[in-house]
This record gives sequence, C-alpha cells and structure tokens, in this order.
Amino acid sequence: MTWMEFLDSVLATRWSETSRYWMTEFYTTVRNDRRRAQRGACYDFFMRVGLFVTCLVDLMRPSIGFAALKLLEDAGCEVVVPATQTCCGQPGWNSGDRKSARELAEKLIAEFDDCPYVVVPSGSCAGMIRTHFPEVFAGDSAMLAKAERLGARTYELTTFLTRVAHRPKVSAAFDGTVTYHDSCSGLRELGVKAQPRQLLAKVAGLRLVEMQECETCCGFGGTFSIKYGDISSEMAERKCAHIAASGAQAVVLGDLGCMLNIEGRLRKRGDATTRVLHVAEVLAGES
Repeated sequence: MTWMEFLDSVLATRWSETSRYWMTEFYTTVRNDRRRAQRGACYDFFMRVGLFVTCLVDLMRPSIGFAALKLLEDAGCEVVVPATQTCCGQPGWNSGDRKSARELAEKLIAEFDDCPYVVVPSGSCAGMIRTHFPEVFAGDSAMLAKAERLGARTYELTTFLTRVAHRPKVSAAFDGTVTYHDSCSGLRELGVKAQPRQLLAKVAGLRLVEMQECETCCGFGGTFSIKYGDISSEMAERKCAHIAASGAQAVVLGDLGCMLNIEGRLRKRGDATTRVLHVAEVLAGES
C-alpha cells in the first residue's frame, strides 16, 4: 500500500461522502460567529488571512486548528477557512506520486487564490507550499507563476505572528517548564527558530529550557518513518532521552507529525506524564 492509498483509506474511514468536510466547515462556522460578534458592517482594516488547517491537524488534533484560529483573530485578522481544503500533497510528493501531488497542489492554489496571506500551523506543510510547489509545476509556466505567488504570501504560524502581524502580546499562561523541539522542515526550509521562542517568552509562568540537540530530527520525516522504521525508532528514542534529561514537564513544537512521533515514543518508553504540545495551543492558552 502506498502512502497516498493509506491516506485515502483513513480519509474514507473518517469522513462519509456527506460529511467529508465537516471539520473545516465547523472552523468556518466558529470563525463567522466570532467575527460577527467582533465587527460591524465595515471591516476593511482587518488583515485577511486564509488558514490552511492541514489534513493531519483536521484528522488527528483539531484543537491545533482552533488555537491557530484564535491567535490570528486575536492579532486582528479576518480569517477565512476554505471548507473544501484537504491536503497540500506533501505525502504523495515525497513518495513519488507526482500526479496526486500536482492535483492537490492545484486544488489548494485555487482555494486560497483570493487570500492576501495564507497561514499554516505546520512548518512542513508551509514548506511544501513555499519550497516545493515550484518544483511540482516546473515546466508549466502558468501554474508555476501561480505557485510562486502563493508561496510568497504563505507563512508558518509563528513567523506570521512575529513578522507580519507583529503580535504585541500574548495573554496565555502556563505554569511549568517546557523544552522546544525544532522540527526539520520549519527550521531548515523556512528558518523557524527564534519566532516560537520569542512568543513563548511572553507566556506568563512559562519557563523554557533548551534540550540537547534541539535541532536534530525526531525520526518522523513523514514517509521516512514508514520506509526506515528501525532508524526512525532510534532517532525518536534519542530525542525522547534528551527531552527527559531537560527536566521539562512538556515538549513544545510546531508540527503535528513530529508531535505524534515523539509522544508515541515517550509513552512506549513508559513516560506517561511529559506533555507534547503544539506551540499554537500553548500561545492560545488551550494547553
């Protein structure tokens, strides 16, 4: 079974034909209700942002999507959540399924075409759009131009909050010590390093301690963890050992794939107490 066949089987199991987009529709409903309560007839001063939730967040941990929505709205943005969004095509692209990846990329480009900004609570999916969409459409000048325009206005969540929205404060509180894992795609493709730490420093009560090798891969790597399971497990074990040695009560990061990998390994090694949190959940006070 290929990665895309696996993903399709999960989607088919989770969503019926009539309720396939129930979660993104729910995001949209919540957003509309909040926005009606916050603004009057004129709202041109709001920064219009398209939120790409990502399929993994939608399926496995929707709280990340809601936390991102809250952070963007608190930053003064008018948030649009296209109800038909699904996947950016990254699993297929990494597995060599170029046809499926291109189809999903074209779909995403069309869905967010009228959004001045696109924000993603995932470094890997934002990296797919910014870095790899131009590769997907190499040789197709018309689609390449669209992909490059979308990539130029697509941001990982903490980068957008710190460098575009210039979020002045964080109202959340967290009573405890955390350590931060720098996920590979966000760090290496998008330069996400200082941004989440800058925001976490504003969370009341939170103390950040750096683990050893915070920039080293956790072993997930999407299809890497499937193709090279033994190597992936050893990498995850090493990462979890560093987390434990830090003494932190929680590990915070910006990619759900890495979160699932790390949490799975922590529980397997008998650690039932260390929490694994997305940076959006902590910043939104929903952790």
